[in-house]
Amino acid sequence: MIALRPAEERGHTRLSWLDSRHSFSFDRYYDPRHMGFRVLRVINEDRVDPGQGFGTHPHRDMEILTFVLEGVLEHKDSLGSGSVIRPGDVQRMTAGTGISHSEFNPSRTEPVHFLQVWILPERPGLEPSYEQRSFPAAGLRLVGSRDGREGSVRIHQDVLVYVGRGRRRARPRAGPARLDPDGPRRRAGERHAARGGRRGGAERGAVGHAARRRRRGGVGLRPAVTGEAARAC
Repeated sequence: MIALRPAEERGHTRLSWLDSRHSFSFDRYYDPRHMGFRVLRVINEDRVDPGQGFGTHPHRDMEILTFVLEGVLEHKDSLGSGSVIRPGDVQRMTAGTGISHSEFNPSRTEPVHFLQVWILPERPGLEPSYEQRSFPAAGLRLVGSRDGREGSVRIHQDVLVYVGRGRRRARPRAGPARLDPDGPRRRAGERHAARGGRRGGAERGAVGHAARRRRRGGVGLRPAVTGEAARAC
């Protein structure tokens, strides 16, 4: 069974400097029908104004992936890591026993648009860690996995994360970033459109749409985040 969720049904947070859309319950947005999908807990689409951002805040026992779609995002954390994330980069932060970090738009003129994805780890109490890699645009590409195969970032969970453009006839049409559990036969999946097509107009409306597949008796996860890049807060 495939369930479609239009982008306009997502939760919405609007502050003077932040415009955020939530695929699952997050912060003040609560919907018992959308609390996550298997080990996929958060997909947030954030737009942050120039010179603004999230101050230092803590996380624990979560795998956090960040994908910048437009602009740049500056990251600093309690491990001493500091970096600038750009389109094509994938950042993985393992919160584990506890980590604090900040996310800031260093530009004085341009907003930053990014996705952040949270995945429950395979076990609690992992050692906090950080990793960032750049992936040239090349169709559908593996960017995250449990074992770091094909140069992907390592995620402490049995998932595969793909980023790239969707097939011409796929719905939604935007490039896909998929989270798949490892293995050839998986029972469920989710695809999230991070970008619309190039034609403008109706194609732009695909941004934020999601398609979720469930199969009776399934035990695997196959969430997906689609787009030319991906993100979460």
